[in-house]
Amino acid sequence: MIDRRRVLQALAGLFFAGLGTTGYAAAWEPEQLRVTRYGLTPRGWPSGRRLRLAVISDLHIGGLHVPLARVADIVTRTNALKPDLTLLLGDFVASRARRASDPPMQAWAAELARLQAKDGVYAVLGNHDWWHDAPTQTARSGPTQVGAALEANGIAVLQNRALKLDTAAGPLWLAGLGDQIAFLPRVQGLPHGVDDLTGTLAQIGNDGAPVIMMAHEPDAFTRMPDRVALTLSGHTHGGQVRLFGWAPVVPSRYGQRYAYGHIRESDGRDLIVSGGIGTSILPVRLGMPPEIVLVELG
Repeated sequence: MIDRRRVLQALAGLFFAGLGTTGYAAAWEPEQLRVTRYGLTPRGWPSGRRLRLAVISDLHIGGLHVPLARVADIVTRTNALKPDLTLLLGDFVASRARRASDPPMQAWAAELARLQAKDGVYAVLGNHDWWHDAPTQTARSGPTQVGAALEANGIAVLQNRALKLDTAAGPLWLAGLGDQIAFLPRVQGLPHGVDDLTGTLAQIGNDGAPVIMMAHEPDAFTRMPDRVALTLSGHTHGGQVRLFGWAPVVPSRYGQRYAYGHIRESDGRDLIVSGGIGTSILPVRLGMPPEIVLVELG
């Protein structure tokens, strides 16, 4: 005969375990901050040349867990890593319509302007930087308010642009791809994104210097040629909820393939997808704490 008392105890245990997990995912893990490190030598990387990249993605400032004070802390933690380059991969604003209580763009852009890197600080924009900018959605073109705030504070935004840099590892091409899903809703006959990979690559010289590509959404990786030594992306948040290396929801056409981490394709091309800082849609993280990424090349 089933012991009713034991059944009720088991049900109560499951209920409170669920509450505990929910509380952890909503209140504890999103407040954490780790440094995730990758060391690799991409194909075509110059022998003996070393470069440190700090990567920050998907801040979603103004969201539940990213007030202005947290941006300041992230900047301090990033500077302590002493990177050669600091790269910002987009989605600076919360994943919802802007509210009066959100930190002013100039305020958080001024905090990000405190980032220090020997060879510079560069950014690309993400889909939410476009989606929550009403004038750009109406016109289906930029410039964006987020981009203007960053540029006004000395952070170059690379939208379908490539620059040749003289870095600690020697000459390097740094490229930034325009956002691939900048406009909503999708309208037949009108552009859905502002990405121009062909035009971006055309700016890169045939000088043998390695190329690093910043692309907010990782889906562009399938189109990256061998000329690109490393692609850096965000957008997926690692699924935001990640259990035993698997995420139930990944905002990518390729699902788990480009969900998170270092991906090396069979042809030797390298992609690193950051899990990001903030949250989108639901203010929870589970098994995927916020992270600053440090990539050590060579």
